[in-house]
Amino acid sequence: MRNNASTALLILIQFSFYLLAKAQDNFYDNHRAWSVYHGDRSGTHYSELNQINSANVDQLELAWKFEGDPINGRKTIQCNPLIIKDKVYLTTQNLNLICINGKNGKEIWRWNPRAHGGNGGDVNRGLTYYNNKKGRDFIFFVFGSQLFSIGAESGSLVETFGDKGTIDLRQGLDRDVVGQSVTSNTPGVIFNDLLILGSRVGEGPQPAAPGHVRAFDVYSGERKWIFHTIPNPGEFGYDTWPEEAWIKVGGANAWGGMTLDASKGLVYFGTGSASYDHYGGNRKGSNLFANSVVALNALTGAYKWHFQTVHHDLWDYDIPCPPVLTQVKHNGVWIDAAAQVTKVGHLFLFNRETGKPLFEIEERPVPKSTLPGEYSWPTQPFPVKPPAFAQQRFTTNEVAKINPESTNWILKQLEEMETGDIYLPPGSKKSVVLPQFNGGAEWGGAACDPMTQTLYVNASNEAEWISMKPSKSAQEISSYNLGKEIYRSLCANCHGNSSIANSFKVAPASLDKVSERLKKEVTMEVIKNGRGAMPSFGFMAPEEQTAIVNFLYKTGKNTKLSIEKINSKWRDEIPYIATGHHNFRDPNGFPVNKRPWGTLTAINLNTGEFIWQVPLGTYPKLERQGFLPTGTFNIGGPIVTAGGLVFIGATMDERFRAFDKSTGKVLWEFQLDAGAYSTPATYFVDGRQYVIIAAGGAGKPGTKPGNKYFAFRLPKDN
Repeated sequence: MRNNASTALLILIQFSFYLLAKAQDNFYDNHRAWSVYHGDRSGTHYSELNQINSANVDQLELAWKFEGDPINGRKTIQCNPLIIKDKVYLTTQNLNLICINGKNGKEIWRWNPRAHGGNGGDVNRGLTYYNNKKGRDFIFFVFGSQLFSIGAESGSLVETFGDKGTIDLRQGLDRDVVGQSVTSNTPGVIFNDLLILGSRVGEGPQPAAPGHVRAFDVYSGERKWIFHTIPNPGEFGYDTWPEEAWIKVGGANAWGGMTLDASKGLVYFGTGSASYDHYGGNRKGSNLFANSVVALNALTGAYKWHFQTVHHDLWDYDIPCPPVLTQVKHNGVWIDAAAQVTKVGHLFLFNRETGKPLFEIEERPVPKSTLPGEYSWPTQPFPVKPPAFAQQRFTTNEVAKINPESTNWILKQLEEMETGDIYLPPGSKKSVVLPQFNGGAEWGGAACDPMTQTLYVNASNEAEWISMKPSKSAQEISSYNLGKEIYRSLCANCHGNSSIANSFKVAPASLDKVSERLKKEVTMEVIKNGRGAMPSFGFMAPEEQTAIVNFLYKTGKNTKLSIEKINSKWRDEIPYIATGHHNFRDPNGFPVNKRPWGTLTAINLNTGEFIWQVPLGTYPKLERQGFLPTGTFNIGGPIVTAGGLVFIGATMDERFRAFDKSTGKVLWEFQLDAGAYSTPATYFVDGRQYVIIAAGGAGKPGTKPGNKYFAFRLPKDN
């Protein structure tokens, strides 16, 4: 009898969760708004709005522009705004949180995290909204290592949450992470009064925090559960790492966000690689749950299922976004599915309840690493269907043919490089990486039309190259040049370095002119102790810290050092480091591999076949020379609407486009002030549909910075 009563109680509890989830979903749907990151908790990027449609989108006009902050350096905007009723919630390039009127773009309130103990931030991709039906609604926002709760109506801190409105994300990780970076660029999801949140952590050879996933009480901020993405002793997956990895290795973090099946009580996410990204001799094994699609019980954090998309990652091939949840029809049966796109251009499709693949996945042999002490995995998973939506091979046969001079220049470079199929392991010789470290697919993720079971995903097809070098050397080197080596290996992936080493893209936090902005002593203090999203480099020897400063300030060229004699413990743990992520372009600045360099692809999830694939973006210089759209490197995602449209910015030509979702034809485009490296949103206010996108520019594409949001609608008499 006791067992029967327990079972009945469990069923009753689960049913109550289902009713609560449906009520919350109805609240979101009834407002015809965009109240969840990427549209809904399933991550579909889909809207039922159809006032703007394929027949009239060519009449779309600018409704209003909102200028966030004055342009400040190379900062960008990546925010997918939330729209609740007639209010738009967004973040600026300086990470101020702002509420504006959705009809006219007028500011209602502004909240500055720096005035409330915020300790520095990088980028923000979105916010989390919660309404409890009792007149209390909150916006959750991460700035640096701080998670804040702000009243959606008042724009003021909810002081009953955490410590007077904030939680330090470096606390409660079941491990000491002092001096290490823990932040969250991407919002979490809400389930049953829980905020479920991932994190961004360090990726270099320095000590890094683990990427454990946590759930917090939305009212008190209390941690309710934690899932160890690097398993503790006794937990499933622990034997896929060395014994002490759980207290030494970082990463394996869910930095791309979450999706939620509220009716099943399951939360889904994808994880990044383990730290350090490019050498894994100290983390022998397949390394669960790094590079994995993971499903958990949303109420308890208990493990449900996983699939690892890259074993023992050496390429920084993180899963950049959560899976899209939808339904598909296979063999005449409707199945609740999870569709995961990846940086390498794969689409994996699973039964979202069991984790069983819906199309066959093969483990195929890949080249073995030649670096001493490295234990690369002998195989990697490849879905048989759908085909890869990004380029995965680069040899002399795939060289771009813009003109004979550039083709010959590229072929000459390739004589000293390793080329071939995907998963060439980094080694002492330069090797071409395609897709590059930024994808393939990226954090913008894919859009899915649940009415037609069609998935839309943008991808980059521009090559990079990488090489590895010993972290220790007996040769004498100047302090300036040592700083240059460290910077290129550990810093340039985040900070960029266009004027110092033009093989790097300009990133949001460029340090090109740091010597004009900060005194040496201040920069040294940040390097030693960290600040905001910037981790502490206190693990480095004093000579190494000084060398970085000397490089940035162009000093120390006559100070000679021997790396071998520097007491640097991290070099013992990581004997090989990357020379950086290097763009691979011809002398005119164009990619070296064949076109298209960026694509938008429509995929039938029922059959696993492409419906269409078109170039996404163009290089204006080549366009003027008569080249068809070439595609470009792209960052940011699409949305799809019941009006028959796919809206996307993302491209380096700084245009915002609407595609016919059935054919891939461009129906409308608008030249923005700066690149829209974000995901748009759409909403309905006072009888009119709007489409909004952030044009922040800068970022990894390295184009000029911007500071505006653009909102579009049809003419009133349409």
